[in-house]
Amino acid sequence: MRLFRLLAWMLAFWAGAYAASAQTNYPDRPIKMIVPLAAASAVDVAARIVTQKMADNMGQQFVILNQPGASGLIGAEQVAHADPDGYTIGGFNDSIMTMVPHLQAKMRWDILKDFEPVSLVATVEWGLIAGNQTPYKSAADLIAAAKAAPGKIDYSSGGPGSPQHLAMATFASSAGIMLTHVPYKGATQAATDVAAGQIPVGFQGLGTVASLVRGNQLRLIGVCTPKRLPSFPDVPTVDESGLPGFLFNSWFAMLAPAGTPKPIIARLNAEVVKAVGDVEVRRKLEELGFAVRGSSPEELGAMTRDQLAKYGRLIKEMGISNE
Repeated sequence: MRLFRLLAWMLAFWAGAYAASAQTNYPDRPIKMIVPLAAASAVDVAARIVTQKMADNMGQQFVILNQPGASGLIGAEQVAHADPDGYTIGGFNDSIMTMVPHLQAKMRWDILKDFEPVSLVATVEWGLIAGNQTPYKSAADLIAAAKAAPGKIDYSSGGPGSPQHLAMATFASSAGIMLTHVPYKGATQAATDVAAGQIPVGFQGLGTVASLVRGNQLRLIGVCTPKRLPSFPDVPTVDESGLPGFLFNSWFAMLAPAGTPKPIIARLNAEVVKAVGDVEVRRKLEELGFAVRGSSPEELGAMTRDQLAKYGRLIKEMGISNE
């Protein structure tokens, strides 16, 4: 019995020593970030900018894996069930974290139980877009046209219950208009079809459409911010151009699987904050319509809980489903 206890103690000691050593040397191999969204989406673009700087600072490569589909459920599940060792993390938008859970009858993960918050990275400023072939130059133009032809104007979204869907549903409800929802399988396709003239309007994160706007491939007719953005100074806010009080944005956050050691969470958090504090990283993100943040894990956790409750109420009140 004494020998058994001694062996058990030795195993526990060496396991603890190994774990401590692994955390001290972290990272000693590439880190995988799963982004449950399409390539070129707002979060994907931001993730590549930020993790490149983190890789430079940490001396290890970050590998971005896009896993779109099922409103982000598939990619998020892969993060939730990954080994909690700091070598698989997630780059999520707030839709996956705080909207999708209210739209699924069965969930294979719990955003509050199966993940460790790392940091809020940036908020994604949003805008109302229109195809160049349309006559719309402002939110007021769209509202007037929709009132004259209820249900005749289509809008695109990244899918039922997506941020694009929620933004336009809120806009239409507030303006007292009726528009027809055309869901796509992702935000990027929803935006490019507006640019291609297949769909007249939509709401999009500016990180997704900034290059299309600057390339004159589509028209940005309003931003969903309290005041005009320095990156698009000639574009009025939706508030000033047709719908007083209308605001909308989303965010990009990093998470890790539940159980990831606190020293690793602290290291990742410090590196995110350091990366977004870099002048060149900040410039790139702001040019794409992001507002750089950086937060503590605790702040991200509180924000997630608050937004989860907020969108739960909104989705129920508006009768939004993923059908």
